[in-house]
Amino acid sequence: MRLFVAVLPPVEALQGLSDAVAPVRGLPGADRLRWTTVDGWHLTLAFLGQVPEDRLPELETALAAVAEAHPAHRLRLAGAGRFGDRVLWAGVEGQAWALRRLAEAVNEATADVTGEVDAFAFHPHLTLARAGSSRGHRRAVQRVAAAELEGLAAALADYRGPEWEAADLRLMKSDLDGGFAHYETVRAWPLARWAVD
Repeated sequence: MRLFVAVLPPVEALQGLSDAVAPVRGLPGADRLRWTTVDGWHLTLAFLGQVPEDRLPELETALAAVAEAHPAHRLRLAGAGRFGDRVLWAGVEGQAWALRRLAEAVNEATADVTGEVDAFAFHPHLTLARAGSSRGHRRAVQRVAAAELEGLAAALADYRGPEWEAADLRLMKSDLDGGFAHYETVRAWPLARWAVD
């Protein structure tokens, strides 16, 4: 199974962002991007890749322990940016430091199953769109999209969505169907209820 660990924003947070993104999708260059769908929006804490089904109990035990040791925390989707010339994202504000700690703990807890600890620094974000297109035209389309990604991010820079509580940790399965990813919750664990400082 192709798995990742995530926090899912609630419907009202996703709706607010969706409303803000709708006019941006009509700006120059937006039609050259592959936009993610609202039902797939999430905050990835760790990508685990292909995990054999017989490792699932071990993985679930490790993630349950992480959830017990980390508190629920307040977040909001806010602002936007880009990763190089490839990805347009929405940012996260609030107790993002608690989300970072959660991501670090997930990474460490799943290292035995995945065989590695993610070497990249965690940057809380929600992916909105990616550059690229059909084979044969990939480079040209990326160059055009890269020139306009900054403008699309700037159009969302002032966005501040409603505050919400990140209350659980989810193990998610990703299935690719016709080039589109479909996500399904395999298991969820509530985060601890003690207060964060």
